[in-house]
Amino acid sequence: MNQLSAYAQQLQTLAVLYMPRVLMAGVALIVGWYLIGWASRLLGKATSRLDVSLSSFLRSLVNIVLKVLLLISVAGMVGFETTSFVAVLGAAGLAVGLALQGTLANFAGGVLILMFKPYVVGDVIESQGKGGEVREIQIFNTILVTPQGDTIILPNGATSNNVIVNKTAQNKSMVEIPADLEGRTDLTALRAWSIPLLQADADVLAVPAPQVVVTSLKAGGMAVAFRAYTLPGYAPVVQGRLTELLQRGLDEHGVHGPVPVSHSYVGQLPS
Repeated sequence: MNQLSAYAQQLQTLAVLYMPRVLMAGVALIVGWYLIGWASRLLGKATSRLDVSLSSFLRSLVNIVLKVLLLISVAGMVGFETTSFVAVLGAAGLAVGLALQGTLANFAGGVLILMFKPYVVGDVIESQGKGGEVREIQIFNTILVTPQGDTIILPNGATSNNVIVNKTAQNKSMVEIPADLEGRTDLTALRAWSIPLLQADADVLAVPAPQVVVTSLKAGGMAVAFRAYTLPGYAPVVQGRLTELLQRGLDEHGVHGPVPVSHSYVGQLPS
């Protein structure tokens, strides 16, 4: 009986000692949980103008971090030693960070792309040696679609830290069709019929005007380029159509390719 009384006395002492802490911790947990939910909803409204995936990710990340901090604080209020919890969480965070450093770099790159907008959905870009139309900007990757029907996935980390060529920012794209012609070709006559031919295409822009320029000189001929501007999304189709029209025009106007140059040597080779 004396032992039972001692146990009862100890329980009563513990109850008197810890009951207020438990009650305060319970109230803090309930209130904190409610406030975290309210803050999460507020963050969702604040980031509603961002990409849907980014908004959802940020909301989930902040929600989890706040709840972990709340649970550690409640455990400290009850009387548990929280130093070890913090150390374990720090070590786990470091390990996860090292394991996911590439993914975190892609996430940071995605945030930068969404904030500073070097390109948006619908733009035609080139980066890391790849090019195509931006179909989707995700948290970790950018999805491109090429005219050939290929899907290209660019990691946002590398993309945000590399050169980005945005072919849509100026709302025009140059179509260049090279050709090797005879050196005696009359450039004035060539421009007289070829430039109106380029201008007649419905998808060729009036400004800047089409051009015919000499790009280099070769033995027996010269290299010229027929240049016209169109909207970025129309470039592949326009290039194929103009190439066919120019080939017909060259044949009709008797414009030929370079004349082969032969080299003759007079005399005898030294003995």
